[in-house]
Amino acid sequence: MILSVSRRTDIPNYYYDWFYNRIKEGFLYVRNPWNPNQVSRLGLSPGAVDCIVFWTKNPEPMLGRLRELSSYNYYFQFTLTGYGRDIECHVPHKKEQMIPIFQQLSSQIGRKRVIWRYDPILFNGTYTPEYHLKAFSQISGSLSGYTEKCVLSFVDSYAKNRRNMEALGTYGLEDGQLVEFAGQLSKIARANGMEPVSCGEAMDLSGCGISHNSCIDRELIEELAGYRIKARKDRNQRKECGCIESVDVGTYNTCQNGCKYCYANFSPESVRRNTRQYDVNSSLLCGKLTEKDRVTDKKMVSFQEGL
Repeated sequence: MILSVSRRTDIPNYYYDWFYNRIKEGFLYVRNPWNPNQVSRLGLSPGAVDCIVFWTKNPEPMLGRLRELSSYNYYFQFTLTGYGRDIECHVPHKKEQMIPIFQQLSSQIGRKRVIWRYDPILFNGTYTPEYHLKAFSQISGSLSGYTEKCVLSFVDSYAKNRRNMEALGTYGLEDGQLVEFAGQLSKIARANGMEPVSCGEAMDLSGCGISHNSCIDRELIEELAGYRIKARKDRNQRKECGCIESVDVGTYNTCQNGCKYCYANFSPESVRRNTRQYDVNSSLLCGKLTEKDRVTDKKMVSFQEGL
């Protein structure tokens, strides 16, 4: 089984101690976001977990304790963009803090296991195509030699983030302009030794050197694990997504990064309400079991081919 930690919230930044406790205890509970009283118990045996994929904008809190993950295969999806705090409200300064943290993480675990995400890309009066090209070039140069892959995607509008997108005055590019812009990003990434790939994009950007990507990447997981994986495409993701199946252990409405484009938070108040329930010793992230909950054991088995 593959653990996604997590598309729903930034566990490495805010809930790392909870996750390390769960690794130590050997299990965790996760609510079904569409049926909250349905709770799954997930066993975390290294023999059943083929890989852990971490998603984060700031993994610094985890860095001193990575040895506690020595029994697991894992890699990081590290989002690092050119936005200021008007867009990514609680993310530390990129040049002064986040780029050095990226470099430190890569030096600790190897550049193959740290994927740089420059996403999502949105355009408005401040964050123009020209701004992104300059920011992308500067960050690429700083990360040269510290990663092998750069993931690119363009912002999507959901019901949960549409009001924020309208308030930011975002706009789109014509297809031809978008392809030209993506081609420039591709050239910059390759000049800095990185493979540029897209994430969940319907548009085919292969003509400008950007291939479709799998963030939960079968090939990378097989390389880290040392065996072939028999997982299917993740049916819970969009059809454009190439990720293989995984189990997400996060909880919606708990991410404290405050990003304006976020689809995983309904509102700042919902985040405040849920984070008040955070207990580092709870088996659930930001919550406790109630009498109404139905707990079932989810069968956690390796995807190793031949087992």
